[in-house]
Amino acid sequence: MSKTNGFLACLLFVLHGQAFFTTEADAKSSVHIVYLGERQHDDPQLVTDSHHDMLSAVVGSKEVASKSMVYSYKHGFSGFAAKLTESQAQRLAEFPGVIRVIPNSLHKLQTTRSWDYLGLSSATHNNLLHESKMGDGVIIGVFDTGIWPESQVFDDEGFGPIPSTWKGVCESGQRFNATSHCNRKVIGARWFVNGFLAEYGQPLNTSGDQEYLSPRDANGHGTHVSSTAAGSQVSNISYKGLGRGTVRGGAPRARLAIYKVCWNVFAGECAAADILKAFDEAIHDGVDVLSISIGSSIPLYSDVDERDGIATGAFHAVAKGITVVCAAANDGPSAQTVQNTAPWILTVGASSMDRAFPTRITLGNNKTVLGQAMYTGKEIGFKGLLYPESKGLRPTSSGVCESLSLNPKFVAGKVVLCFTSLDSRIAVAIASSDVITAGGVGVIIARNPGDPVIPCSNDFPCIEVNYEVGTQILFYIRSTRSPMVRLGPPKTQVGKFVSAKVASFSSRGPSSAVPSILKPDITAPGVHILAATSLLDPFAESGFVMHSGTSMATPHVSGIVALLKALHPDWSPAAIKSALITTAWRNDQYGFPIFAEGSPIKLADPFDYGGGIVNPNGAADPGLVFDMGRPDYIHYLCAMGYNNTAISRLNGQSTVCPSKKPSILDVNLPSIIIPSLRKFTTLTRTVKNVGPAVSVYRSVLEPPVGTTVSVKPDVLAFNATTKTISFTVTVHSMHQMNTGYYFGSLTWTNGVHIVRILMSVRTESYADAN
Repeated sequence: MSKTNGFLACLLFVLHGQAFFTTEADAKSSVHIVYLGERQHDDPQLVTDSHHDMLSAVVGSKEVASKSMVYSYKHGFSGFAAKLTESQAQRLAEFPGVIRVIPNSLHKLQTTRSWDYLGLSSATHNNLLHESKMGDGVIIGVFDTGIWPESQVFDDEGFGPIPSTWKGVCESGQRFNATSHCNRKVIGARWFVNGFLAEYGQPLNTSGDQEYLSPRDANGHGTHVSSTAAGSQVSNISYKGLGRGTVRGGAPRARLAIYKVCWNVFAGECAAADILKAFDEAIHDGVDVLSISIGSSIPLYSDVDERDGIATGAFHAVAKGITVVCAAANDGPSAQTVQNTAPWILTVGASSMDRAFPTRITLGNNKTVLGQAMYTGKEIGFKGLLYPESKGLRPTSSGVCESLSLNPKFVAGKVVLCFTSLDSRIAVAIASSDVITAGGVGVIIARNPGDPVIPCSNDFPCIEVNYEVGTQILFYIRSTRSPMVRLGPPKTQVGKFVSAKVASFSSRGPSSAVPSILKPDITAPGVHILAATSLLDPFAESGFVMHSGTSMATPHVSGIVALLKALHPDWSPAAIKSALITTAWRNDQYGFPIFAEGSPIKLADPFDYGGGIVNPNGAADPGLVFDMGRPDYIHYLCAMGYNNTAISRLNGQSTVCPSKKPSILDVNLPSIIIPSLRKFTTLTRTVKNVGPAVSVYRSVLEPPVGTTVSVKPDVLAFNATTKTISFTVTVHSMHQMNTGYYFGSLTWTNGVHIVRILMSVRTESYADAN
């Protein structure tokens, strides 16, 4: 693989998680997942024996069954993965107790300033970080590409004994020694590859990317995620001098359990069979939080389709009290691109924070404009400035960044300006390579605003500007015979002069599967996150790197969930999720509204950021929560019209949905999304008081445009015996035609706590309501 192609693959992995990988199914057999739902025996050996007996009945003998079996799922739920022909898979599907037999599938992978930005400064003692003892005693499980154990952020100095609730193990493998590489910080490490290898069909390390058959992280993604969630504090860290400060995770005293399910092949591949096995083991091991920066693609699978892997495994984990935090994906800013949309999952979008890397561009006419860059070299004094404009009917065609037409005779020693309409990550890589080859000393890339700035290889000066600034520079070039430019080095700027935005790449709602369920749930910093990485990472600087993506936002929330779990060990995953959503920021901490990057940049709405940007300290004391448990999730599954048998097996007991299908609008979420309102509708919510026992809350309504909203009762009075109260919300539409979504809110307040429920309504034409 060429350096340029390797660079592009890395960029696509970090920021898009795109996978350009196909396999031909074995003509005779391929891996299938046989899902049996909740396990029927407490003894894991009995469960495994029953799996082998079932498989033997189909393949002819226990010996053949043993060779065909890939995994037995026996802890969190029941099922197995095995190599089967299509006819064998069909026979198994007809066995009593088998919910579904489906083919294996592949998934893809989706800080010095961010914690201070979120109000969790280690220098301040009146915040959630210190109230929770930095997450001490909580175990965060990470499903990703593994870990680079030698990184300073995984040092266990000062840690006490491993929590007694831990039942997991540390597994050795290539360049990973369980005795020396696990400690009181990284208390467990497992790796799951059988499901992937069965599809890949060849040994690892044949794709040109190095990999280890062990928990060791060759890619760096898993190390970055783990250190962001729970890395120990390491001072005086920067990325080539930028963003200098103390690197640490959100819950620096929490413990880490590593589950390597993604492999460094074609930018990162993860098999559903391996992901399900990791869920199975993690539930058994005793993790409290699961951080999963993995997704599939559009179109989405249903919530009960095991090809998703994540939704099914997450259901069983949440049923056991484990909060599952997942990335929303990186396919924004288009609508309906959000992934991991099941209501029991906490889905995270990505935002920028109050930090930027401005670079001064001084033109030969002494006019100065600003760009953004991450190179760390010295100032480039006045050099020639070139825009490769050609003659003919299309004079700008040769100045396109990803297809530059450069003559070294005219480029050598100069800075090149180019324009791109593509994703700037790809354009930057191609343009910088072409300019370097032609002997240029720098490149200015004009592109659509919104994409995060990235460094160029070999610290080459790549400065990004928007089209407006790029056009100003081009007008200057065309106005003089000898255009010149001076490039200043970038500086780190933080504070209120840099506003937070929802990142352009962050996937947006509404959910394409269930538009009435708000997704993403929450947003967190995911742009230019400085954290540890593998030493094989081509962008690594002394073991650290800046990456962007919802993959980076997810562990921010996982770390915060660990802090909340330490402070409120009795809170359910739904209660934690509710606390985060109802207290999130719609304005940043400086009071400025949050915008969403895209074309054009606009004020952010719930489909961009869910509840808003995560507010850890507010979530620690939310006042009221919208709690949910198994019955609520069963209500949701019935409202979706899923089969009774499938729901029963998933739930572990006989379940019969009501003859009248329940309303999905009554699922007890801290949001109200009505995607198809016909004249009026009434829905119900229930809140639980987690604040002072005696509290009185009053409602404050901001109805969506074109609607009237009423709440009954409009006052909620809690006392020592009344801890939960239900209320109804009735929404009337004043529109008589199809409209887009309008947004509003219902807020409950007692003068101290502000519990905000987002509302979104889209009217359906009366003419269509037949």
